[in-house]
Amino acid sequence: MNTRPWRKNMSLDDEKILNVGSGKQFGPEHAEALVRIEHLSKKYVQRRPLTRTEFAVRALEDANLTIRRGTTLALVGESGAGKSTLGRCLALLEAPDSGEIWFDGKNLPRLSRRELFPMHRQIQLIFQDPTSALNPGMTAEEIIAEPLAIHREGTKAQRRERARELMEQVGLPASLERKRPLEFSGGQRQRLAIARSLALEPKLLVLDEALSSLDLLNQELILKLLADLQRIHSLTYLHISHDLRLVSQFADEVAVMHEGRIVEQQPASELFTRPLNSYTQELLAAMPSLESICAGRLA
Repeated sequence: MNTRPWRKNMSLDDEKILNVGSGKQFGPEHAEALVRIEHLSKKYVQRRPLTRTEFAVRALEDANLTIRRGTTLALVGESGAGKSTLGRCLALLEAPDSGEIWFDGKNLPRLSRRELFPMHRQIQLIFQDPTSALNPGMTAEEIIAEPLAIHREGTKAQRRERARELMEQVGLPASLERKRPLEFSGGQRQRLAIARSLALEPKLLVLDEALSSLDLLNQELILKLLADLQRIHSLTYLHISHDLRLVSQFADEVAVMHEGRIVEQQPASELFTRPLNSYTQELLAAMPSLESICAGRLA
C-alpha cells in the first residue's frame, strides 16, 4: 500500500531518487533537541524611495522551532516568509530583536561576543550560490583551511593535510587543491563549500537553498553526499528550501513558515499525508506531480 499519495504518479526511477537519505533507524521524535527557537522576532527598518519615510518590515514574528539532534529539518514556505532570516539568526550572522535561540543548552542571544566566538565553529552556513560565497582568488586548499587558521587550529602543514582529507570526503580529488573556484563546475563548487563548512567539525549545518542552483543529477549526488556525511559525522541539518518535491526526498521533519511564523512542524511522513494547517494544505496542493510536469512539457 502506498502511504505517500504524492508519489503515486512516479516511476520506479523516481522512487529510487526519492529514497535518497532514507533508512534511518529511528524517528525524529525520539531524538533530543539540539536547537530550540522560542518566540523569535526580527524586523528591518527601510525607507520609502520618494518620501524617505521609514517603515518596518517584519521578517520574523514570534517564531518557534525545534531541531532534533542528528536529524534533518526542512524549513519551507514561499519567498519572503522569513526562512533565510531565521537561518541567518541561527548561524549568528543576524541578531534577533527578541526571543531565544537555545543551541546545545546555551541561549545564544544572551552570550557575550567573547562567548559567541567559539560557537561559530559549531554552526556553519552553506549558501545557495557557492560562486559568490567562495573567494575567487583563493585555492581550494586555502578556502577549506581558512576557518582553521581563523580559529588557530594546527600548523600550516596540518591545515593543508586537513583540507586535502576533506576534499576527498566530499568527492573532490586532493590533486585539485591548487585550483580556484571558477575552475570547478557548479556541483564541484558546492562540494567545496561543504568541505569548508566541515573544517571545524560543526554540529549543525544550515543549508540555505543549497541545492536550488544545481541540475537534477547534481542535486541527487549532493543529497547522497549529505546523507553520508550526516551518518559519518553525526551532523544535524536545517535545510531551507521552497521545493517541496525535493524536501520529500530527505527530510525527517518539515516546518512550514508563513509571514514570519512557523505555522506547522511535523514528521515528513505526517505532514505530506495529513497536513494540519490550511496554508500547508495550499502549498501541497500547488506542488506539481511528475505527470503534470511531463504533460506541460509535451504540450
